[in-house]
Amino acid sequence: MAVVIDADGLILGRLCTHVAKRILNGEEIVVVNAEKAVVSGRRAQLLEFYRHRTKRGKSHLTKGPYYPKTADRILKRSVRGMVEHTKPSGRAALKRLKVYLGVPAEFAKAKAETVEGAKKPHLTKYVLLGEISRELGPGKEMAR
Repeated sequence: MAVVIDADGLILGRLCTHVAKRILNGEEIVVVNAEKAVVSGRRAQLLEFYRHRTKRGKSHLTKGPYYPKTADRILKRSVRGMVEHTKPSGRAALKRLKVYLGVPAEFAKAKAETVEGAKKPHLTKYVLLGEISRELGPGKEMAR
């Protein structure tokens, strides 16, 4: 049975390190409410950072790295950065991770746990991952 973690109000980086350790130990993890995870920092600086990352892969001069725009895929990509995904053990660990926007019907009745070390105690400058995803917009091709 998979462990369900609710990302609502949790800091993205701290949540991802916790999840990465657990999937490397062989646990199956399901993260729900990915769009409600928190990224700490100033709004303008964070949006510029994520815009730069997504546009880099679309340049005709470079062929990647491609970076996701949806909140669930951004969270999964952040976990991937903390796991050796080029090795078989890292690839197997990432297959044990599922990330969802909202709460799917199959996990609605499951008791979702939270990560105490990833809660935002007194953050004043932060942006929700869903807001970042909305600002990045749908996947459009860059004008040539």
